[in-house]
Amino acid sequence: MSHYSAWSVFLEGLRAGKGWGKAWRSPKPKSAYDVVIIGGGGHGLATAYYLTKNHGVKNVAVLEKGWLGGGNTGRNTTAIRSNYFYPESAALYDKSVQLYEGLSRDLNYNVMFSQRGMIVCAHSEPEMEMAARQCNAMQLNGVDAEMLDADQVRRFEPALNFSPSMRYPIHGAVLQKRAGTGRQDAVAWGFARAADAAGGDIIQNCEVTDLIIEGGRCTGVNTSAGEIKAGVVGAAVAGHSSVLAQMGGYELPITSYVLQAFVSEPIKPVLNGVTLCPPFGTYASQSDKGGLVIGGGLDRVPSYGQRGNMPMQEAVLSAFCEMFPSLAKVKLLRHWGGIVDVTPDSSPIIGPSGVEGLYLNCGWGTGGFKAIPVGGYLLAYLLATGSHHSLSRPFGLDRFETGRLIDEAASSGIAH
Repeated sequence: MSHYSAWSVFLEGLRAGKGWGKAWRSPKPKSAYDVVIIGGGGHGLATAYYLTKNHGVKNVAVLEKGWLGGGNTGRNTTAIRSNYFYPESAALYDKSVQLYEGLSRDLNYNVMFSQRGMIVCAHSEPEMEMAARQCNAMQLNGVDAEMLDADQVRRFEPALNFSPSMRYPIHGAVLQKRAGTGRQDAVAWGFARAADAAGGDIIQNCEVTDLIIEGGRCTGVNTSAGEIKAGVVGAAVAGHSSVLAQMGGYELPITSYVLQAFVSEPIKPVLNGVTLCPPFGTYASQSDKGGLVIGGGLDRVPSYGQRGNMPMQEAVLSAFCEMFPSLAKVKLLRHWGGIVDVTPDSSPIIGPSGVEGLYLNCGWGTGGFKAIPVGGYLLAYLLATGSHHSLSRPFGLDRFETGRLIDEAASSGIAH
């Protein structure tokens, strides 16, 4: 494993990094590839990496209309967890947590995965019953889970409001100790660096303007840099999945919404893990830099705008102030919006698009960042083999025809 001494890093900083090479190349696109991946966010870059690592497919291009990680990968709250209810979802997301656990070593790049734990609070006796049901389901699905009473919650996150006069008093919580947070840009850069080192072409500022369909099969893409042919095409474009579907003449049961998030000025460590209070529709953690990272529910107005609005800001921040009253006067540093692609059952779509030669990775809604490794792992499998992996099969587009939905709205709707 390559490394630098602290002294060499210090010296390189003094000369503005002039002795370091670029982490990945910026090649001109070739006229054809075995695989073209649309979308240079975490899922697209992970797909390229796992194609080279697991399947030996190296003639790969990742096309990104902007810069790497400039979409939802850089516009989220970095929570990583697998506290889902149904066996299919638990298997999917826990595979992602497992991949995250070894990712820094695999990529030789620190993605800053900090398994500080996550609690989902319960605020009434009926909610405690549902929390027990959730905890039991997680344990049956092989995912770590613990029930906490109010005193145990206080020990885990003492900054929370435990006043009996709180609008929704805390009765207990479900804890997943293996959950935590990562670093958005580090995940994207680590996958990009590794995919490039294996021979993949990562092409930024290359917008896909149309899909090339010949004889009912997708054989390439038209881009701002010209035509690029492909053996197969993978699409991992998150909130713009429905836009790409219009190019290909197929339909997706997806609606795009804006999800807002906030980060505060850096302060000394005060929050231990990730905390979600469902009745408030708000959750929070603290970044390695010290900023409080705050998220909430969706703005239920369909939009492709990457910005928030005042009503949602008021709803999320007022809830945060009630959850953590001692932090109410901390100043916000910035806020942002990400475009999320939500399906009717709040579960992703992984599999064939209905157009031969075109495979999808979309519909992650608010859960895309936590699923980056498994999303890339499974899309790479589809592109290399043309068939489903056992983990992806339940999440095919055909479930909307059969009615075999995996409704994870309770687990996906708020706790990103």
